[in-house]
Amino acid sequence: MRVLFFAHLKGLTGCAEIRLQIGVPASANDVWRELLTLHPELAPVRASVRLARNLEYAGSDEQFTDADEVALIPPVSGG
Repeated sequence: MRVLFFAHLKGLTGCAEIRLQIGVPASANDVWRELLTLHPELAPVRASVRLARNLEYAGSDEQFTDADEVALIPPVSGG
């Protein structure tokens, strides 16, 4: 799966995207487990970052496949 990092998450990981192979089906927790293995610096922000799967926010019961595009969406504020 293609994983995209935005805003300050790019700075934390040092990259804009990675390829992740985790097998199917994979839960949101499985995706996070793999991400934190590769990028432990994401651990402090996990509670405030949402996962999106194929351009839609993903719930905790979402199933991910290696064909998905996953984006890590940091909190946003408006003004």
